[in-house]
Amino acid sequence: MRATIEVADIFRSAGPAYRAAHAGHLSLGQLKVMSAIETCRTAALGGHVEACSDCGHQRIAYNSCRNRHCPRCQGAAARTWLEAQEANLLPVGYFHVVFTLPAQIGDIAFHNKALIYDLLFKAASETMLTIAADPKHLGARIGITAVLHTWGSAMTHHPHIHMIVPGGGLTQDGRWISSRPAFLLPVRVLGAVFRRLFMNRLIELHSAGKLAFFGKLAGLSDRRAFQRHLSPVRRKRWVVYAKAPFAGPEAVLAYLSRYTHRVAISNSRLIAFDGNEVTFRYKDYRRSCANRQRVMTLAADEFIRRFLIHVLPRGFHRIRHYGLLAGSARKESLAQARDMLEVAPATDEPPAAETAPDPCPPCPCCGGTMVIIETFAAWCQPRGPPTARPPTRETIHDPA
Repeated sequence: MRATIEVADIFRSAGPAYRAAHAGHLSLGQLKVMSAIETCRTAALGGHVEACSDCGHQRIAYNSCRNRHCPRCQGAAARTWLEAQEANLLPVGYFHVVFTLPAQIGDIAFHNKALIYDLLFKAASETMLTIAADPKHLGARIGITAVLHTWGSAMTHHPHIHMIVPGGGLTQDGRWISSRPAFLLPVRVLGAVFRRLFMNRLIELHSAGKLAFFGKLAGLSDRRAFQRHLSPVRRKRWVVYAKAPFAGPEAVLAYLSRYTHRVAISNSRLIAFDGNEVTFRYKDYRRSCANRQRVMTLAADEFIRRFLIHVLPRGFHRIRHYGLLAGSARKESLAQARDMLEVAPATDEPPAAETAPDPCPPCPCCGGTMVIIETFAAWCQPRGPPTARPPTRETIHDPA
């Protein structure tokens, strides 16, 4: 069911004025995202006509943009991805670990997204793999699924990494060793190692002249100014957040379905839009009470600006796997882990054709199977209005 208000409605209404006001200051990627969201599931992308094989009900369905920043297109993408990941789950507890950058680093990341986001992935994953391999802690090679989020609940710039980690790993001699029931790795140690790895490589990027600075941060091009900017960050404790393990593999999949393909704001959080201002729900994490839900109203221009700052660089992968789940060794590592855990190996056979999900939603009238009877190109419409019953091969065409 379509949401009452959608991000696409805001972009269609306020987008043209926003593009005109910020001409020359929007990247090609941001312009493409705006265009994709505005035209998603409209005649601009073409579509098809579906007909119920039982009652004959017909409906027009327009094509989706499939842009990874579009709130309407992420549901199907998440389901497809989860089906592929289900075979990688192990019958052990899973932990949720979050690595967050301090605000001073986030400001630098805003102007160097590809470099800093990639560094965030590398430093966080290396931290987890290094501490887990230490015999003082777990002494094993673990698996990691990492997801990048760049936003806070109010769509402000807040880059952080969510990790889903199985509670255990493989030792060097091939044995499976499990973590403690409610404890994976010490978060204080993780925070200290993460800070060291990230800071050292950030300074290397600056020394190599690979970082760009604009506006209020333009002075950070100077080495001494850059060192002064980072001085408070070096002294503060970098917090790594770790939650208790999930109830089981099913809970892991439910969690991943909410996080892997999330965008800066979903349509379900939008409350009102009057053409000038947007009202939406957000979660205030600074409040200690149980009810953190608040309401915020922004000018349409500010809402669009906040949405667009989370457009990822072209070709940047926001979901990555490490350790046992790394692409090159995943199949062999998981087979070895299942053998040590004495569970049946996952099958590589694709699902049977008869059990494949129907690509068309069921008929809204009788719940029957909908089939595609006609397709039409972009900016076109069906040849005629839907009829009472879909045409069959026996239908005789009368040219008169």
